[in-house]
Amino acid sequence: MLETLERLKLAVLAAALLVAATASASRIDSARIWPAEDYTRLTLESKEPIGHNLLIIEHPDRLVLDLDNVSLSDALRQLPSKVGDDDPYIKAIRIGRFKPGVVRVVLDLKTKVSPQIFSLKPIADYGDRLVLDIYPKQDAMMALLSPSKKKAEPSPAPETEKARPITIAVDAGHGGEDPGAHGLHGSLEKNVTLAIAKRLKQLIDDTPNMHAVLTRDGDYFIPLHGRVVKARRAKADLFVSIHADASPSRDARGSSVFALSERGATSVAARWLAKRENESDLIGGVDLSVKDPYLAKTLLDLSQTASINDSLRLGKDVLSELRSFNPLHSRLVEQAGFAVLKAPDIPSILVETAFISNPDEERRLDDPDYQKKIAGAIFGGIERYFSQNPTLARSNLVMNP
Repeated sequence: MLETLERLKLAVLAAALLVAATASASRIDSARIWPAEDYTRLTLESKEPIGHNLLIIEHPDRLVLDLDNVSLSDALRQLPSKVGDDDPYIKAIRIGRFKPGVVRVVLDLKTKVSPQIFSLKPIADYGDRLVLDIYPKQDAMMALLSPSKKKAEPSPAPETEKARPITIAVDAGHGGEDPGAHGLHGSLEKNVTLAIAKRLKQLIDDTPNMHAVLTRDGDYFIPLHGRVVKARRAKADLFVSIHADASPSRDARGSSVFALSERGATSVAARWLAKRENESDLIGGVDLSVKDPYLAKTLLDLSQTASINDSLRLGKDVLSELRSFNPLHSRLVEQAGFAVLKAPDIPSILVETAFISNPDEERRLDDPDYQKKIAGAIFGGIERYFSQNPTLARSNLVMNP
């Protein structure tokens, strides 16, 4: 009888300890996957920092992520269903309790990868986040910045030359973890900017001797400096970043165009906007421990005066086109320290197409016809810029195929 009582006490104690441990375990409130050709991002969000350990295992290739003191929440259980067949890197995800206090997440891979894992502190609408970025098996930053894959082109015939196409880098603001501004009726800036960017790319590509490169072509996050370096690697002649403004006042309306400033902002509003746009890296999530000396050299030791002057000319031409059908929030090209405009040798502008925080303009921004008008106006400004400044395009020559 005494042995039975002792066993019963031990069982009750063990159950109590299990309940206590479960009650104190962290809860994953949201689990998200953002697949892209450049890399796939897995984000786990909680109300407190998530202890973790990551292992890389071969034969077969997989990643093993152990989460310390985490409960098996519904968000975690649903994560495997979020892996799409088109994910370039993840084949499947398996989740289960590995041992007391540890939840194991196993990612079955389609190829060898180079992962990066880091934590982000709470910001904006997000709590603590654990971010796992899965790059192809090469230097992670160079994988992100490498040019898109292209089909092999035929060898050029000798003795025939023409000026190479003008290349425009079209940057859809925000993306992935960074939604940008929110409209009153649920519209997200990242979706609007991508739709307009794709329409602008089509207009450019349909024009002889012009070619457009998107910094992102889907719903995923690209760091601000990554957008700059992508444009430089594409040898872009111009860089156009597309956004949809927000304001504490729902009455704010109209389009604006911005260029970089080396000597402070031209207005309080421009300074505020640059600060908000530059926070994209904090919201979208960048591992700040990764240093890129090439990038630092690119952005810090080259004079940008000539590029800024050209940017102002380009911005003025785009404003003139926007004015033809849309009210202007600012009649002049404003300037501030926008990180995404810091390509030292590429004229660069940021276009705030309209205020997504204004319900009327939010409705128009979601309208495909309005998106076409915005894209057409930006393209018209680009055409006007080159018609007045033809020598500003790069003079490199390519051979005719």
